[in-house]
Amino acid sequence: MGWEAWTTVGLIAFLIAVLLATRLSADVILIGGASLLLVLGILEPRDALAGLATEGMVTVGVLYVVVAGVRATGGVAWVVQNLLGRPRSIFRAQARVMGPVAAVSAFLNNTPVVAMMIPAVSEWARKMRFPVSRLMIPLSYAAIFGGVCTLIGTSTNLVVNGLVISETDMGSLGMFTITWVGLPCALVGIAYVLLFGRWLLPDRRPAVSTSDDPRQYTVEMIVEPGGPLVGKTIEQAGLRHLPNLYLMEIERDGEIRAVVSPQETLDGNDRVVFVGIVGSIVELQKMRGLKPATDQIFKLDAPASQRCLLEAVVSDSCPLAGVSIREGRFRTVYNAVVIAVARNGERVHGKIGDIVLRPGDTLLLEAHPSFTQQHRDSRDFFLVSRVHDSERPRYERAWLAMVILFGMVAVVTFGWLSMLKAALVAAGLMIVTRCTRISEAHRAVDWHVLLVIAAAFALGTALQKTGAAQTIAGELVGVAGQRPWLALALVYAVTVCFTEVITNSAAAILVFPIAHATAQSLDVNFMPFVAAIMIGASSSFATPIGYQTNLMVYGPGGYRFLDYLRIGLPLDVIMGVVTVLLAPFIWLF
Repeated sequence: MGWEAWTTVGLIAFLIAVLLATRLSADVILIGGASLLLVLGILEPRDALAGLATEGMVTVGVLYVVVAGVRATGGVAWVVQNLLGRPRSIFRAQARVMGPVAAVSAFLNNTPVVAMMIPAVSEWARKMRFPVSRLMIPLSYAAIFGGVCTLIGTSTNLVVNGLVISETDMGSLGMFTITWVGLPCALVGIAYVLLFGRWLLPDRRPAVSTSDDPRQYTVEMIVEPGGPLVGKTIEQAGLRHLPNLYLMEIERDGEIRAVVSPQETLDGNDRVVFVGIVGSIVELQKMRGLKPATDQIFKLDAPASQRCLLEAVVSDSCPLAGVSIREGRFRTVYNAVVIAVARNGERVHGKIGDIVLRPGDTLLLEAHPSFTQQHRDSRDFFLVSRVHDSERPRYERAWLAMVILFGMVAVVTFGWLSMLKAALVAAGLMIVTRCTRISEAHRAVDWHVLLVIAAAFALGTALQKTGAAQTIAGELVGVAGQRPWLALALVYAVTVCFTEVITNSAAAILVFPIAHATAQSLDVNFMPFVAAIMIGASSSFATPIGYQTNLMVYGPGGYRFLDYLRIGLPLDVIMGVVTVLLAPFIWLF
């Protein structure tokens, strides 16, 4: 190898060490490495910047917009309620995530599956008080497990099958040819994560718990007549175990029931009273079948889809201090509706309209987002702030968003459009049909993840361009000599190593000719080597940069580079052992 190849290998090893030893952002480290290769002349500008225009990176970015549409219309809440349920332990929670995701990913492209599930799992973890860091890596791994079970489970399998067709006389593989090895690998992998995840996955929680919020609001909601909650018990409706939210009483036909049983059945127009912190009130506002008890909410100028929740502290110079909300005509004066009032941790009794405001009261308001700018410097309020992610879901368009999502997955599955083209069409439809707004689409894109993908692509290009990848692969496989089992193990090992630092498809393309030549020289069946390449190219568990789904959960899970190495390195080995032991028995050498 020339100095360019040695420099590239040394730099990548250094970058991995920095990622393991520090808490610096992955995008900063990898971009720094790609920049250094550019300055040294190892990469041309077009090579260093090509990652910004790769189909994989653009696809991930566009999928964020698609998921934004699903989330804004309440589709995520549907997934949480109907698929994930209410497990009582983190073990069962991981099983609830991994089983369905692996099954779906066997037949659908795993990238959109993970993209759809990330917000659902995040919201679910918050509601169930599970650390999201215990669920995001299992989500990504489950998608990878499912992808190795069928020919269409991942694009890498299709790439390898294309090489088999063009470079050998074996013909095309069947839909379930790889299943004989892929399914055992998937089952063993899921079992490994479920059994050892409690020790190997990080448990990261916010330094300040949301339950420490001193503002306890009292809020009244009405069960919508004919809505989805009518006829359900408190337990079935999911109103019993809301985090940091307490169901205080139910008022029905003028009768107040202060002690509410979990088996109490809800009727239309029931007035339910909750006490909780602002984050829990936000989740309550998004629950389908409940609406604010005040009728003033329907008299606001802005439509429901354009309103959000805000907090404002009443000042001593507020003209409405000392009078009730109704008498002061709060909605008319400020074009905002008071949803709840917090007062020094004590319960504020009475209906919302009858509450007499005092200086220092914190009001939870529903209004147009422009309220913040209009009253930020007003003397009527000490502080005005917007509550994060408090927009009401557009449930009336939920069916449309789900049709767009599953339509995208279907056209990719049947090969009518590429993943990028299908995602672009779906994202455009989400915006055109107003399932999501342009501002929401802008906020949904995680640019840190996209920059990591682009930088990782540049490093992989350097490995290939300098010849380092080909040299390393050839030397390692050459060690096997005339021992086919050892050659098979080395083919898997080399494929995994390349997959962890360059893209999985590139790793498969690099190793395929070497493996083919090795099988021919040993005069053995090539099919075990094909299986090893397919499994090895998808077995990117030890780093976040080798597989798109690992990168997608990197930020939402709050992970560090070392977290993947801790749980993923043994998994790489386990998948290799299963593959090397099974493949020669299924397809005899």
